[in-house]
Amino acid sequence: MSCTTSSVPFSFELYPPRTEQSREALETTIQALAAAGPRFISVTYGAGGSVGGRSLEVLKYIRQHTAVEPLAHLTCVGNTYSGAATLIREFLDADIRSFLALRGDLPAGMTEADAFEGDLESAAQLVQLIDRVQAERAPYVETDLPGLPGAARVDPRQRVDIAVAAFPNGHPRSRFPREHIDALLAKQAAGATLAITQLFFHPEDYLGFVSRARDAGVTIPILPGIMPITSPQRLRRVLELTGEDIPGELTVGLEIEPTPEGQRELGVAYAAKLARAVVDGGAPGVHLYAFNNHDTVLAVLREAGILTSHKETAR
Repeated sequence: MSCTTSSVPFSFELYPPRTEQSREALETTIQALAAAGPRFISVTYGAGGSVGGRSLEVLKYIRQHTAVEPLAHLTCVGNTYSGAATLIREFLDADIRSFLALRGDLPAGMTEADAFEGDLESAAQLVQLIDRVQAERAPYVETDLPGLPGAARVDPRQRVDIAVAAFPNGHPRSRFPREHIDALLAKQAAGATLAITQLFFHPEDYLGFVSRARDAGVTIPILPGIMPITSPQRLRRVLELTGEDIPGELTVGLEIEPTPEGQRELGVAYAAKLARAVVDGGAPGVHLYAFNNHDTVLAVLREAGILTSHKETAR
């Protein structure tokens, strides 16, 4: 049994294992994260379906072995409407009821023409497809009425939760300054129920973005995505992938700290300070990119005062 105290909702992101050894380690991590009491645990999806089956295996493990809601990532990259609809049905058949709909990043060496096959090109389209597939699968819910053979009460279907991505500092492929906010509005109009941000390094990045999004008409919750950076190598890789501005304080600290233990402490402290600041600024919770390691993200939550007690146990 777990023992946690937190008034701030939190969640985690994991990625599928690539080997049997890493699968066993990931199951241990899932149990440790689940014991903390997250709102959900999301599992990434490989571009073009490269790890789609493994993603589903992890999602099933979360559903069957924890009390935490599993959330499945889906991307447009390499998918058609037909292919994506098949995947969605497979997830729904496995009792997966929460999704993160993403356009997806291009794999190395792949062009836009190769990645998008013409009929599934945006996250907003994917949001609509998820909702439509679920509606076709269960258009309503029937409940038998006791004492009245053949009679049933018909209720509206339970809608799936569909999260989408948001970009506090703009999308790298945006053609004009507010295009990322227009895209978020389109996802909301398509039926999205939650937005999760790409990582950022300063609280004003998130808080300013939320303010601008609200002014534009975005009403769904916007959850800040926070990534603990615990080495200079990981920081360089993240900056290369995202195009974010260099966080000077963290960069200098990681470069001059000689030990991995010291670098980890710096990264945890920076992420905890960031998490605390956005929560104090009104964030509805925090979403932590875990890199399939539970120790670091749980340390961030404890240092931020979000997780005030924690006892790790497996179910």
